[in-house]
Amino acid sequence: MELDEHLREGVIAVANAAAAAILEVYERDFDVERKSDDSPVTAADLAAHRCIVEGLARLTPDIPVLSEESTAIHMAQRHGWNRLWLVDPLDGTREFVKRNGEFTVNIAYVQDCVARYGVVQAPVTGITWHGGAGLGAWRRDGAGERGIRVRQPAAAPLRVAASRSHRTAEAMDFLARMGPIEAVGLGSSLKFCLLAEGNLDCYPRFGPTSEWDTAAAQAVLEGAGGQVVDLQGRPFRYNCRDTLLNGGFVALGDPALPWRHWAGQEG
Repeated sequence: MELDEHLREGVIAVANAAAAAILEVYERDFDVERKSDDSPVTAADLAAHRCIVEGLARLTPDIPVLSEESTAIHMAQRHGWNRLWLVDPLDGTREFVKRNGEFTVNIAYVQDCVARYGVVQAPVTGITWHGGAGLGAWRRDGAGERGIRVRQPAAAPLRVAASRSHRTAEAMDFLARMGPIEAVGLGSSLKFCLLAEGNLDCYPRFGPTSEWDTAAAQAVLEGAGGQVVDLQGRPFRYNCRDTLLNGGFVALGDPALPWRHWAGQEG
């Protein structure tokens, strides 16, 4: 599929519509339910899911959608998809419930296990980031649109993303090996977007995430010159394993940063 400007604008429009549906719930009282894994879900998650699934079906009726809020799709079925939309309708539901504004809409186009293009939309600010490897990356807001690039080479003190909701001992050890840093607490895929803009340098993650949490933002970051690798140094891939759960990873603005040393893999 050709990721031409018409298609990319169509996906951005779908993300904006989902953001509007989220804000309708955000601005009123809402209930919080629990899924089987004890993660929270709200009416906003479900409204955004419906909006995205219906919007993408109109835009590309021949491409399946795998969403966090989809009913269970058997592994054998999804492994037969060489291309798909991988979606998190509301990334950062915990942040949504806290009403701190740090949540996003994530839509990624995946082909042959690679996130080729991604859109990340922040409903509260209205900012949209989009891009992909070989395409470039952009930030769009009320002032217009501009191209974005990672900070390369990175300069001390390094600015490092720290999840508001997930802090592990392994992550704290990683940060300690980095030396003097400026830690930035932030929720959802916004961390990747600030990496792509050059406002952060590194985002280590050792706690659990799912493929829909990272695909769109990885595409944006790679479009801006960064990378996302697992703890063996392999690029992140999608819809090619038995599980949809990600292992640990390191997202980098400058790929030359010595992340293996920080991970304790080198002396």
